[in-house]
Amino acid sequence: MVYGKIFMISDSISLDVPWDVEEIDCAGKIVCPGFIDQHVHITGGGGEEGPLSKVPELMLGEIVSAGVTTVVGVLGVDGITRSTAELLAKARSLELEGITSYIYTGSYNVPTTTLMGRAAADIALIDKVIGIGEIAISDYRSSYPSTQTLKELASEARVGGMIGGKAGVLHLHVGDGKDRLRPLFNLVNECDFPLSMFVPTHLNRNRQLFNDALEYARTGGYIDLTAGEITGTGYSVADAIVLALQHGIDPEHITVSSDGNGSVPQGAGEGSQVGKVVNLFNDIRECIVGKRIDISIAIRTVTSNAARILGIYPVKGILAENSDADIVVLNKDFTLDKVFAKGQLMVDKGKLVRKGRFES
Repeated sequence: MVYGKIFMISDSISLDVPWDVEEIDCAGKIVCPGFIDQHVHITGGGGEEGPLSKVPELMLGEIVSAGVTTVVGVLGVDGITRSTAELLAKARSLELEGITSYIYTGSYNVPTTTLMGRAAADIALIDKVIGIGEIAISDYRSSYPSTQTLKELASEARVGGMIGGKAGVLHLHVGDGKDRLRPLFNLVNECDFPLSMFVPTHLNRNRQLFNDALEYARTGGYIDLTAGEITGTGYSVADAIVLALQHGIDPEHITVSSDGNGSVPQGAGEGSQVGKVVNLFNDIRECIVGKRIDISIAIRTVTSNAARILGIYPVKGILAENSDADIVVLNKDFTLDKVFAKGQLMVDKGKLVRKGRFES
């Protein structure tokens, strides 16, 4: 028997089998795939305000309490005091604690950090590396990569993905800079790479940038929204999805991630807060309960859509026979009831039942 997988889906399943079976009553509940969060600072974000502002590592409980069973780790701006090796070690730790984890090789700046001296080699040869990121564009903290530099990075991601049998994603942090999505438009206009390999994120952070995102999505591109947008200069995830659907954007081209455990600057002299992975769950719930977005559209942004982009579908992102048993059970009011990661119960009745090694 293969453990950690969905063995059977049927209208009627007999429990008369020669092994122990626990029956879990989900009558009146909503059952969906475990959430995929493709942008998480698992080793901590921040550091822009000095050593005291470095965010600590993320613990398992904060991840699974948000219904998330698969994460992709990113470094962010600090590729100096943090490393891709550290990111990889943390991803392996989370995997041993029960969830699924991947990472991007790289950080904001170019030349970017790698493990083996070349990003394509990282992707091709290291199991958990699925792409390059988060490379920063339109941000004063970025190295302002030229179109040629972005082409070279895209080539590294593509070739590494082809050799390693992976998606080979180029994951782009988009800041509040004047260029907005122009660097990405220039890149795709001058090359022949498939649009599916580019994942620009934070696209709801301000309204001008979101207008660019709509234009990009209309060309067939994929757009990633960041949960917990509260600045007032941008759109919440729920409002952004409503607007995207009103503009005829293919819902399969929309994903949502948390930017969890990253620093959230509060303005000069006001310090920073820490982004929460649970914002992802809260924003998806707001889509369904607050904005009445169809549940299949809302849930897809953090399940099958993300899984396809990351090249892990149908192992992830779907409830199907032979897929991983990553399962979220919701109550009728769309609050969290249970979370299973690879068949192991992590959350029960909304309460954390499995913690990481160093969680109190």
